[in-house]
Amino acid sequence: KSTLLNYLRPKEAQSHDIVPTVGFNIENFYCKGLSFSAFDMSGQSRYRTLWENYYKKTHGIIFVVDSSDRPRLVVAKDELDQLLTHQDIRTRNVPLLFFANKMDLRDSLSDVGVSSALGLDEIENKSWHICSSNALTGVGVQEGIEWLSSAVKASLEQAKR
Repeated sequence: KSTLLNYLRPKEAQSHDIVPTVGFNIENFYCKGLSFSAFDMSGQSRYRTLWENYYKKTHGIIFVVDSSDRPRLVVAKDELDQLLTHQDIRTRNVPLLFFANKMDLRDSLSDVGVSSALGLDEIENKSWHICSSNALTGVGVQEGIEWLSSAVKASLEQAKR
């Protein structure tokens, strides 16, 4: 997550030494005329309860998965299921962008494998997209962010009607 957000920073603001997030950081970036505030929250269980404080005002979600860490995919699926059933998310069409990250590693699952492990085909009433990515090189990142930008705009337009 931190590496992905670092990649989205302007080149001159990117860090060369990225460490895992403790607590949370807020990063801002822009795409297709939209301003994004991304909350990079630690995946440690004691911080997960903070996530729901932001759901009410959320217009899009980026869910980053380490596609080479198969045991953690079970944890990611549980977290996704909790997110999708939360009262502030459940009934809204909040677009979901999934990054199947670390695709460059030898034993990583494909985006189809990650999609299957997370049960993405079971998601109803939300638009979603999965991208294979490598946050170190940026492969797949721009494609995903552009999809999310378009999906958020469409969702906001639909909500106005």
